[in-house]
Amino acid sequence: MENTGSIDIDGFKLRYRIEGEGPDVLVLGSSIYYPRSFSQKLRKSLRLHFVDYRGFAQPPASGINETPSFERLVNDIEHMRKQLSLDRCIVIGHSAHALLAIEYAKKYPKHVSHVAMIGISPSLSPEHAKIAERNWDESVWPERKTALAERMREFPDEELSKLPTDQAFVKWNVRRAPQSWFDFRFDSSALWQGVFPNMPILDFFYGKALRDIDISKGLKAFDRPVFLALGRFDYIIAPVSCWDSLRPKFQNLTVKIFERSGHSPQYEEPELFNAELLKWLEENG
Repeated sequence: MENTGSIDIDGFKLRYRIEGEGPDVLVLGSSIYYPRSFSQKLRKSLRLHFVDYRGFAQPPASGINETPSFERLVNDIEHMRKQLSLDRCIVIGHSAHALLAIEYAKKYPKHVSHVAMIGISPSLSPEHAKIAERNWDESVWPERKTALAERMREFPDEELSKLPTDQAFVKWNVRRAPQSWFDFRFDSSALWQGVFPNMPILDFFYGKALRDIDISKGLKAFDRPVFLALGRFDYIIAPVSCWDSLRPKFQNLTVKIFERSGHSPQYEEPELFNAELLKWLEENG
């Protein structure tokens, strides 16, 4: 298998990038963003298959960019797994892709050994959004709020609205650094370089599919180990307490809070994240 390539599904060229040695891992979301997000040292222990989903893929050459069902997005992962000749693998999803990862694992458990979910709440519902907003409002770090206000003044919403929607999506994410990074002055632009947000797909994924999702469904019969990694300073999503009612529904759930991380502990605390992830894999082998 070549190190990089693409797999055609319904006219979408979903790219992949394979790096490292060790047990096979599917990292869902973007084959451009996520190789930058996970540390190089992790490649010494795991064989990482970074794969696109339609939300970060150019639309078909025909110009038809139909919104798929959530089930179609899940089935795309299975198609990618087959094309990459993976029998049984670890599945990792960060942010919204974490919910895609757990739903894929529940539907195709025989091909999944473990699931790692990073930086996510149980859904992207209005309820969880309100809880995340309240958590931010009650934050005791005024420097963060000052930094966000400064970024909003530097690039206000009216300027954001003048950009093409895909560029606005990236700028919006970069602008929210005080809410998404422990280092609240961090500039994440380099992570986004070359990433193409397919907005019709993303609008459906964030605005409908993950708004209405109920991940408790199917958990009773799901026995794969699940690793939930959350950053203490992640104000993009609802806090860890929102998982409390769901914890008893998992047969094997490990939760780790990273004290010097925001939305991306794999990037902000790479050594600790790697150690915790690999320890968990070993203990749940």
